[in-house]
Amino acid sequence: MAAGRKRANGEGSIYKRTDGRYVGSAFVPVLGGGRQRRYVYGRTRQDARDALDDLLRKAAAGVRRPLKRATVAEYLDYWLDEVVKPELRPTTYAGYETMVRVHIKPVLGRKKLDELGPADVRHLLAVLREKETTGHGGGRRTLSKRMVQFAHAVLRNALSNAVREELISRNAAKLVKMSNPEYDVGTGLDPIAARALLASITEDRLYALYVCAIVLGMRRGELLGLMWAAVDLDGNRLVVRQSLSWVNGRAVLQPPKTRTSRRVIPLPDVVATALREHRKRQDAERVDAGDGWEDSGFVFTTRRGAPMSPYTLSKYWRDLREKAGLGTLRFHDLRHTAVSLLLALGVPPHVVREIAGHSDIKVTMTVYAHGNLAEKAAALSQLGQALSGGLLSPVAVSPPERKDQDQ
Repeated sequence: MAAGRKRANGEGSIYKRTDGRYVGSAFVPVLGGGRQRRYVYGRTRQDARDALDDLLRKAAAGVRRPLKRATVAEYLDYWLDEVVKPELRPTTYAGYETMVRVHIKPVLGRKKLDELGPADVRHLLAVLREKETTGHGGGRRTLSKRMVQFAHAVLRNALSNAVREELISRNAAKLVKMSNPEYDVGTGLDPIAARALLASITEDRLYALYVCAIVLGMRRGELLGLMWAAVDLDGNRLVVRQSLSWVNGRAVLQPPKTRTSRRVIPLPDVVATALREHRKRQDAERVDAGDGWEDSGFVFTTRRGAPMSPYTLSKYWRDLREKAGLGTLRFHDLRHTAVSLLLALGVPPHVVREIAGHSDIKVTMTVYAHGNLAEKAAALSQLGQALSGGLLSPVAVSPPERKDQDQ
């Protein structure tokens, strides 16, 4: 909009406050019907004009902002549809939507958004800690601590947006402290167990997938989203550029989990050989399927070439795990195995981070880098031998000279 032109009816107005800030205002449609005046702010007139134009553009596109006196449920619906869905990954939206619908709205939904306080948030968390849900085996159990932490995080994120949009003046969820998330990283496999597992499943049609998980540390979604076009068997490398998830019963391709998850991984011989054999197996399945084959281009598919859902892979893994006597080892623990074994081999942490695609080296070192009991015993044994061998004997140790404090 040209500077200096008088804004027409419906385009809002801009004025300067006594504190020097510029304010733009306009009537926009709101949830529940009707219109309500909304305000935007800027350090300069142009900033306020840009913010006001953005507000009006969203209103013209059908975006309905919540009323100032909206309930928590009304606001959360708006936040999910107009903020989360356009900006975040489909799987993130699905997780947020389920948390809001199943756990948050039943407790806080009728509360007025601008009346929500820390006591209400604490009440929500207390209810969720006692809430029962159905486990995988059909039994009843309370929500995990991680799920309660996730509920708090979702509500905190939603209210932060409400503060930014000046629907509320404070974020009640931020005023309620929660302990840091606890990560159950599992134990992974030691080299002998990992070698034994791979040796026992060489005839499995997904053998190459398990090799990639254990050796390359690829995530489940990255494996299912891997396409032959991203695999260079002549150059012995593959490119992780997408992840496959299942949202509302359909396959969804999306960018990897983090920016550093997009990576090039060299292929050691054991992986390259497994992938070549897998391609031969897939070619045979293509012939068997005939006209029923779906040429999806994915490396790991169903027997008819269609993308494989994470739930199908999880079922395959549970069956394999039971036959191999691996107890409750999760599929994700295969990734944990790769990272832990690389670190145990003395590979520099920054290289391990790049192979695994961690967002931060802290993840590599704090979530995955912990020794098993045998490693701890060996380390303490070395220290014990050093002490008993006189390397640190009292005779050899003398107090440091005391330096003059004025030096």
